[in-house]
Amino acid sequence: MAPPPASLHEESEAPERLDNPSKSFAEATLEPPSESNGLPNNPPRSKDGSIDYKAVQSPGEYEGAGILDAPESPTRSHKRSSSRSSRGSLNGAKVLKKKGAGSDEKVENIVYEKYEDGNGGQLTSVKPTDDYEKNLKTDEKEYKPIAAHGKKEKTSKGEQELELTSGRVASAGWEQSGIRFAPLNVPFKRRLQTCAVLFHTLSMAITLGWFFWLCAIPFLWPLLIPYLLYVLLSKAPTSGELSHRSEWLRRQKIWSLFASYFPARLHRTTELVPTRKYLFGYHPHGIISHGAFAAFSTEALGFSQLFPGIKNTLLTLESNFRLPLYRDYVLRMGLASVSRESCENILSKGGADGEGMGRAITIVVGGARESLETQPGTLRLILNTRKGFVKLAIRTGADLVPVLGFGENDIYDTIATAEHPWIHRGQLLFKKVMGFTVPLFHARGIFNYDVGIMPYRRPMNIVVGRPVEVVKMTKPTPEYIDELHGKYCAELRLLWESWKDTFAKERIKELEIIE
Repeated sequence: MAPPPASLHEESEAPERLDNPSKSFAEATLEPPSESNGLPNNPPRSKDGSIDYKAVQSPGEYEGAGILDAPESPTRSHKRSSSRSSRGSLNGAKVLKKKGAGSDEKVENIVYEKYEDGNGGQLTSVKPTDDYEKNLKTDEKEYKPIAAHGKKEKTSKGEQELELTSGRVASAGWEQSGIRFAPLNVPFKRRLQTCAVLFHTLSMAITLGWFFWLCAIPFLWPLLIPYLLYVLLSKAPTSGELSHRSEWLRRQKIWSLFASYFPARLHRTTELVPTRKYLFGYHPHGIISHGAFAAFSTEALGFSQLFPGIKNTLLTLESNFRLPLYRDYVLRMGLASVSRESCENILSKGGADGEGMGRAITIVVGGARESLETQPGTLRLILNTRKGFVKLAIRTGADLVPVLGFGENDIYDTIATAEHPWIHRGQLLFKKVMGFTVPLFHARGIFNYDVGIMPYRRPMNIVVGRPVEVVKMTKPTPEYIDELHGKYCAELRLLWESWKDTFAKERIKELEIIE
């Protein structure tokens, strides 16, 4: 590389003299410059003693900004390899082993990860896929304005700096106030994740639509009429036999896509022995309880690996099992009715001893009433007035296990009850008459980020707490019910205090038990 012209250095020396006006021009000229002919005082030399111009870094130039005195960084000639001690390269992740010239072989192992909080509490979780951290990104997009550029211009009166102030980008108004549409180059895997969540969200509407379409075909009526009678008279949702449960369907890859959409993860704080029976209480309800479905109705989050020997059943409303075709779908997924008869049958039948040992049920304790309190960044629970699940645990001898779904309330936006009290009263009246309620919510759409019923891509972490041991009683006393209820609430608060700084960093309020 040829040395730069001397004229560049004549201009660069002028500011030095201006900074020291007391120094005469002769004194300034007698001092040797820092560089001669564009080279440093001790330039690198080759073996024969001549100057090695290729090893010399000349001053870089910025367009319209003068000369950059700092030398440019050399080009990196090697690639940094990730450390095996980093979080993303833990043992058990998918490891690529090069084989031959260009082929890769994937080795997949199942491992467990352990986290510790400030108090020394531990969580154990199944290692997710390699792109878990990438999926933690939300749909929010920040608008960053272009920085103003400065330019110096020489005039007859000296050097004058001209400032260029830029306005916002032409599309900034649309991005901030309008609907943001998803780009066309979205990875195919993310499209599949969206389809999986869309199917589960609209599963009731899809199955009912299929049934009414079948009813429009007359030659199918001889089959549909007996089927409707079977739906009305079937005891499968309450028998406790779980004969319709399909482990094959629960382990399908579509549920891995469903869980990785948010993404969701299941954690345990302690091991559960398979010689007991358990009643899991899930909080909060949220809008549709996506976290409870992913953790306890599928094997996408590795429930059977974290809790071996325990067969868990997620419970839902009895009315869902009276909908044609939809009831067959939820029965295959292992769901059952939340009625008292169903709970007692599940926890007293089957299992290793034929009396429910190793079985568990999951109840969303807050119910439909709690769904009206769903707000991102908050956790308002309906728990003080809910003691029926404690009585059920005492009658069946099932230990109480609190479960906290961090992020369940963050995946939908809802109308605040304090800002719209009349709407809230109408929702409560509707629930009193119909037995269920309809929260007003919205999130994102299939092809946009602002309007629709699809949940936001925000992380969910389902943490299973320590069990509260229960002594079986046929007729539990009110004092014992209150004692167990207090212990359960204390364990639930302990879960929140232990892991809120890990999984709820952007919270607006602390945990509140309002009723």
